[in-house]
Amino acid sequence: MKIVFLAPFGIRPKGTLLARMLPLAVALQGLGHTVTIIAPPYTNPEDAGTSEIVRGVRLVNVWLGPGGKVFSAIPIAWRMLHSTMAEKPDLIHLFKPKGYGGIAAMLLISLKRIGLKIPPVFLDTDDLEGTGGMNELHSYSSLEKQVYVFQERWLTKLATGITVASLALQKFVADMGVASNKIFYLPNCVEHIPVAETATTRQKHGISSTTPLLLLYTRFFEFDQQKLHILFTTIKSKLPSVRFLVVGKGRHGEELLLQEASQKLGFADALIMTGWVEPEQLPELLACADLAVYPFEDTLINRAKCPAKLTELLRSGIPVVADMVGQIPGYLAPQLHAFLCTPGDTDLMAENCVELLINRDKCLALGQAGRDYIMAQFRWPDYASKLDQFYKTLN
Repeated sequence: MKIVFLAPFGIRPKGTLLARMLPLAVALQGLGHTVTIIAPPYTNPEDAGTSEIVRGVRLVNVWLGPGGKVFSAIPIAWRMLHSTMAEKPDLIHLFKPKGYGGIAAMLLISLKRIGLKIPPVFLDTDDLEGTGGMNELHSYSSLEKQVYVFQERWLTKLATGITVASLALQKFVADMGVASNKIFYLPNCVEHIPVAETATTRQKHGISSTTPLLLLYTRFFEFDQQKLHILFTTIKSKLPSVRFLVVGKGRHGEELLLQEASQKLGFADALIMTGWVEPEQLPELLACADLAVYPFEDTLINRAKCPAKLTELLRSGIPVVADMVGQIPGYLAPQLHAFLCTPGDTDLMAENCVELLINRDKCLALGQAGRDYIMAQFRWPDYASKLDQFYKTLN
């Protein structure tokens, strides 16, 4: 089949497309399909109007044109629709029920409903977008929020089939009256890559091979910042030799709050912050830690998420101490369930981290178990094969 993926934004600098859409496209092409990604590159406007091949998948960046969000929305959506139909696809799959791609999909479904020959339009949702969801985390205008709520509900009800990244989203879609045979559970998965060499990375950041190193790989919005500050303070008091490696950046300068807190609370000498790094640098950086911590507040948004960063951590071969929220327990090997924490119990999370950091052999064994489990249970090729059957059933 010829398949078009409608992207929610450009491939750079965000890693969202690299974590979900692109590896799925690669796996589907491995089954003999041809996949083209159509993207509105407002995150990388320098690429507008160009095409490129990314890991063997053709990516088309549509022209953006002048004007703000309101004036450009319909023209960009129309260009996405035109580029989609130019591919003569057998199937169209929209990723995220909102924005420019959402408008294009709505136009396609509307044309199909009035009798035009339009391929089936599938929808992928990996977040709760509207009321109580991502609308609450972004500084959208009131009008934008209303539009996104409408798009999420309209597209969910009228798409040919829905792929959902979490069990909470599966329930959300089912509660909207979508038949169970039209819903396919498609969690974020992993591709096979070897565990990276780490000695050079530790040296680069001035960390000896024997120093206990705790990793936080984050965008910061998934948890209470005060909890993080208390967590690092408590761990440092119990294990003075520890170092904290923080990879990532917040939406609202949360990393600056962490730096300020480290000065006030006495763990500044243990804190190493990298900010965002290029995707190709991540494997070495993640694998160099002894242990990762994954705080996750028990919110509706988090319960609906399928945390791709957690899959990257587990694939890196390091154990994870995490909060027991949403999809997280399902990703962890049984051996790691003993270290799951009740959300909000900072003392337990600190205790579990210290217990593992002082036992490197146990860390290594649990890290290997975690990697083996996710590599066996959550492989993109396996889920691409299941998705292929889902397509064929509804197409």
